[in-house]
Amino acid sequence: MSALPLPRWLPPAGRGPGLVLIQEIFGLDDYLRSVAADLAALGYVVVVPELFWRTAPGWSSTHDEAGVAASMAVASSFDPELGLADVLEAVAHLRSMPEVSGVGVLGFCLGGSLAYAAAAAGDPDVAVSFYGSTVASQLAELPKITCPIQFHFGGQDPYIPRSDVASVEAAVAAHPGAEIHVQEEAGHAFHNNVAPMFHHPEAAARAWDLTTAFLRRTLPA
Repeated sequence: MSALPLPRWLPPAGRGPGLVLIQEIFGLDDYLRSVAADLAALGYVVVVPELFWRTAPGWSSTHDEAGVAASMAVASSFDPELGLADVLEAVAHLRSMPEVSGVGVLGFCLGGSLAYAAAAAGDPDVAVSFYGSTVASQLAELPKITCPIQFHFGGQDPYIPRSDVASVEAAVAAHPGAEIHVQEEAGHAFHNNVAPMFHHPEAAARAWDLTTAFLRRTLPA
């Protein structure tokens, strides 16, 4: 085990399937903590690898223009290969816990890209990827994914062109066990309910209902 910080949230029963929750560039902030708590309340053992621990330990930023700029600066020093190794280490850690039965990955933004990469490179039982910006450029990895995987995108995302999302839609249509949902009126990070510049409440609610239903089918708590 490396020095990777791995905060944990336990469900009421103290045991259940595991989920590696993968952060946005904002770090382990109030938003991500609330998502972890929500998933734990649904019956999952949740861990959150702090991806910037090598360069910006304990990083958390505000959710305004200044916070985006600061987080982008921190993320510019992030090594995706080391980040993927951290995610896979977190998956292995959950699998080693006797109270955990099955392990999935779920990520937003940066974490959405890494959830996809982890599904291709590792052995999670299920994966959920929210608006991962590198997914479209890495569709050659999709055939390597054998677990159920769900993708979410916003149709008005300024960082992920709709044409890129369309390419993911086409690839997913030909891949068994994959599904994709596009909230056409939403932009980037639309699920982040502490970021007014991004949050789209209606799209967030629909996507979260789809996510929890998918998890109940593929990794039931």
